[in-house]
Amino acid sequence: MGLFFQDTLFERFAVRALSHALYGGADFGECFVTAAQITPADPDSWYRAWTATADRVFQIAESCAAAGCSVSAREAYLRASNYYRTSYLPLFGVPVDVRLVEAFDREAEAFARAAARMSPAVEAVEIPYEGTSLPGYFHRADDSGQPRPLVIATNGYDATVHEAHFAHAVAAVRRGYHCLTFDGPGQGRPLIHQGLVFRPDWENVVRPVVDYAHSRPEVDPQRMALIGWSFGGYLAPRAASGEHRLAACIADPGQWDLLEALRANLPLPPAVRERLPEIAPTDLEALQGQIRSNPSLHWTFQRALWVHGLDSLADYFRIAGDYSLRGRAEQIRCPTLVAWAEGDPIARFAEQLHGALRCPRTLVRFTKAEGAGGHCEEMARSLFHQRAYDWLESVFTSPPSR
Repeated sequence: MGLFFQDTLFERFAVRALSHALYGGADFGECFVTAAQITPADPDSWYRAWTATADRVFQIAESCAAAGCSVSAREAYLRASNYYRTSYLPLFGVPVDVRLVEAFDREAEAFARAAARMSPAVEAVEIPYEGTSLPGYFHRADDSGQPRPLVIATNGYDATVHEAHFAHAVAAVRRGYHCLTFDGPGQGRPLIHQGLVFRPDWENVVRPVVDYAHSRPEVDPQRMALIGWSFGGYLAPRAASGEHRLAACIADPGQWDLLEALRANLPLPPAVRERLPEIAPTDLEALQGQIRSNPSLHWTFQRALWVHGLDSLADYFRIAGDYSLRGRAEQIRCPTLVAWAEGDPIARFAEQLHGALRCPRTLVRFTKAEGAGGHCEEMARSLFHQRAYDWLESVFTSPPSR
């Protein structure tokens, strides 16, 4: 029995929403009252309940803003943004549900209103990218204009630039770092409104982000770090393998090879597992039956096909091997921290990534006994940030290696 649900998928989503309470993204009572209104395993019920809470909290923010209570308005807008994001998680997949688009737009609107009321104000930015642009937010540590170190945050499969505020930016700014959050192809607005899907060569996504960071006079170009969480634990080191202007990289958790992860985690017959990715659709009939009967597996693969722009499970297996750090980890030059959390299924290859690195490297373990087990240490983010940012401070204050 979990905090909210026996259903593992809904429990996962609800705990994720609650985890952002640490940095102003949720309130305990609002989360528990919302969960109590949800019919287990019913995505429509989930969407209605979280949207109703988000609408109610958004109206609190509007009333506070009209009364000139800026702090109260900001706090309510932030919670509303997180609740709108939470509402559409079960709807991931194609065809894209109009409710998902509407909830995402409300998430973005609520966050923009909160950002304008922060001090220093959080600046919405557009980062030039291959004939279009990627959305981002620049979070200043202060308004002094003096060059400061920068943390660039990259998301994974289903987070957004708005959620990155709670996951990365607040902790960075408190420690005197600027933070640049952004959504790349396959994430947030680029996926939902621009039709951009994931690509494995994330260095070609991060390079224009670093170019943009170099254009800002308040950024110290010699002290820029890239952090990735969830699938960003692949994307960040992949980017660092080809973008050598980065001074540090953090992978939370460290990942290695998407195809190997699928082989290890999925209930496949041994003969099919060995033949991957060269398989016929008939080889996957048993797996597809299990996916249809398992809400967590069904959601995971619906999400994967959408964000990668694919039509079938066989196609997903065929491209999975492109998302690998084999032959790339050795090309990372900057100091790199690899996180491993007990009980996080996608962290099982973190040690393999750490072992392949030829740069200064650190492996940090998080355990259930300290309350930090599970995906991305989501119930112990303060502990993660303490260890990650203390490490980063040591990197930025040490003489550069020769």
